[in-house]
Parts: sequence; structure tokens; C-alpha cells
Amino acid sequence: MKKILCIGAGYVGGPTMAVIADKCPQYTVTVVDINEKRIAAWNSDDLPIYEPGLDEVVKRCRGKNLFYSTDVAKGIKEADIIFVSVNTPTKTFGAGAGRAADLQYLEKTARSIIEHADSDKIVVEKSTLPVRTAQAMSRILHSNTRGLKFQIISNPEFLAEGTAINDLMDPDRVLIGGLETEEGKKAINEIVEIYANWVPRERIITTNLWSSELTKLVSNALLAQRVSSVNSISALCEKTEANINEVTAAAGRDTRIGAKFLKASIGFGGSCFKKDILNLVYLCGYYGLPEVAEYWEQVIKMNEFQSRRFVGNMLAAMFNTVADKKIAILGFAFKADTGDTRESPAISVCRQLLEERARLRIHDPKALENAQLDLEDAAGDITYCEDPYEAVKGAHAIAVMTDWKCFKELDFKRIYESMEKPAFLFDGRNLLDVDEMYGIGFNVYPIGKKAKTHF
Repeated sequence: MKKILCIGAGYVGGPTMAVIADKCPQYTVTVVDINEKRIAAWNSDDLPIYEPGLDEVVKRCRGKNLFYSTDVAKGIKEADIIFVSVNTPTKTFGAGAGRAADLQYLEKTARSIIEHADSDKIVVEKSTLPVRTAQAMSRILHSNTRGLKFQIISNPEFLAEGTAINDLMDPDRVLIGGLETEEGKKAINEIVEIYANWVPRERIITTNLWSSELTKLVSNALLAQRVSSVNSISALCEKTEANINEVTAAAGRDTRIGAKFLKASIGFGGSCFKKDILNLVYLCGYYGLPEVAEYWEQVIKMNEFQSRRFVGNMLAAMFNTVADKKIAILGFAFKADTGDTRESPAISVCRQLLEERARLRIHDPKALENAQLDLEDAAGDITYCEDPYEAVKGAHAIAVMTDWKCFKELDFKRIYESMEKPAFLFDGRNLLDVDEMYGIGFNVYPIGKKAKTHF
């Protein structure tokens, strides 16, 4: 029975290994992490991350061919294939700070592998990495003094949080890159054989190592670019009284454009988009392509502009001040069906409102704990509410930050009656029916559409 190890039990490693174990009973899959609390949670009934469908998959396999442990050394020693799924955040210090990827955890993992390995291994990059990282990893691994051979494979993840299990079960594509040597091709085939247990062969793409590494950054950059492009037009729609939904629906009918990722909103968030674009910007600068770097940096700037514009609209509508006014924040996760708040637009919006001396009442079905961590250093009046009706009681305004379906099911007549008047509703996700909310009595401010007010 072949043994797979995953180093890193986070949003990528945890779900990915659970699905591999579920689909490949002939493999033993072990997930290791030095975070004891996280591993304890993976071994409990209360998993450390929320992802629809994850509980069922883990419970089917855990204790059979899926195991969670803090014994990294044992896992490395016993594994045939090692997936590396450690954090690669944007650097906050030194050269490339604010743009380049911080690869210290990746290097520490590579050094841990050569410390504890006693046989040849296939090492699979699962973390999102800058192009040519595999070269550095290979040099570290082959610095071992025992003659051990390591084949490096790039197998980037393309998971969308909230749909990760479905993305793993039925992926658009699986990308596997390796060196164009006999040993490299053999290692590629070993990883292909894992996914071929449930993924049709025509969806498994094999490339050279560098193409695979770069494809992950480019995929996220292109998706983020679409979001920023639509959000830039949403600002124009509001000025010209065009309707962003009508514009994107018509434009998206062009098969060359397509309808996906054309939804105007408060902006993108999550652990990947901003980080990967900044990484791309850094790489372009490093390789002497300043114009290309500037082009991609504008995607980030437009995303930041959208949150500033949203708060600016709130201020303008609410008589140029929110000082001492209670604002209900509905949603804090960066998207629905996840508890993840990394780079959530809600963070920026809340901080801007606190600077304006607003009093915040924050509700989210799954992300309140993370919201408290994100705003723990923020000065001001903040209350975290488990009950959405508690959050809106006595509020001057509601700001919808996350497109949770449950928000559409709230009793907005009851909410309106419990609020201060005039009651404002700022829909950062275009989640709610503008006419219906206006009919109840709200002054409604959607994204990329004409506001409807009682003034």
C-alpha cells in the first residue's frame, strides 16, 4: 500500500487529502502539521475549517486510510509521495516586502524532508508558488549527504472556497508539471495515477514544471482581473444610471467573453487573488518587465478603490457623517459558504467606518471568530452578534458584505421596523431585491445600479 503524506493541514491540504483518501482506498494518506490544536480539530467532530461536504468525506475515511498527526518526522520517513501544502504569504519584511512570496516555510519544510527521509521521494508542490521555486526546492533537497533522489512535481490547486469539495470531486482540470527527464516523466505518471482514480484522463493536463507553477498565478490573476474590470464599470454605471446587471448579462452572452466572474460587488478577497497578483507583479519587476508589473498592479488598485468608493457612498448618503451611528455589517467572510476572512473586503470597510467613528454591529453565520481576530487591534465600538436581528436593532444602516443565501431569507420588514429612520441599506453584493427593499421603506444603494431613495 503506497503512502501519501501531506505537510500542512490548512484550507488546501485538508480537503484535498480527504478526497484523495476517499477516492483512492489503495493509498494510505496522512496529514501532518506542527499546529497541535489544528490536528486535534481534524481528529474531532468539529473540523478546523468550514467547507460544505467536507465533514462527510472526512468521516468516511478517517481512521481507515486517512490519518492526522503532529509527527512530521515519522510521516516523512514512511511516505512514498509528499505533498507540500504550507503557507506562502506575501513578505512583510526585507527585499520584495508587500509583493514577493515569503518562502521561509517552504524552505523549512524542504530541510525537514532531508533531515528525516531515508529513501527516495516524490515531492509535490501544492502551495501556490512563484515560478522557478521548484529549482530552489530541488537544490535544497539534493544537498542531502546520503545520496537520496527527489523528484519535484508542481500540482497547483484550483479550489474555490465554498465549493472546494465539488471542485475536487469534479475538477475542470488537474495540472501536473515535472521535469522533462525520464525520471521526471515517471514521477508525473505516478501523480497522474492518483487522480486518474476518479478524474477523466482528458482533464489531467501534464506540462513542464515552470508552466505549471506559472499557470496557477496566471489563473488567479485573470479571474481577479475580471472582477476588477466589472467593478470599474459598476462605478460608471452608477454615474450614468446604467444597470451593471444588464450590461454584464448582455456582454456575457458573447461566447468569447462568457458570463462567469462578471458580477459586480464590493471586491474580491480570499487568500489567493491579491497574494498571487502581487507575486506576479514582483516577478515581472524582477525579470525587468515594469510595464507588465504595472498592468497587473492596477487590478489590486481597482479592488482597493471599490471598497473606498463603497464607504464614500455610505458617507455621502448618510449626510456626510457616520460618527456615533450604528452600522450593521451583514457578513464578514470574503464569500459565502466559508468561514475564511483572509483579505475580505469587510476588513477594509469596517476599518474605514471605525475611522469615521461609526459603531459597528457585525454578524456572520460562520466567520465571527475570524472577524474578531481581524479587528482585534482596531479601535472603536464593535459588537459581534450571533443573531442578525440583534445586529440590526437600532442601526442607522445595514451594509451587506457577504452573499450568504440565508440573508435573503431574513424578515426585512421586521428589520426595518427595528432600525433608526431613515433606514439605509448598502448592498455590497447586489444580493437583495432593490424594489422589494425600497417598498419596505429602505433607502437602497446597490453596486452598479441607480439608488432608490425616499428623499
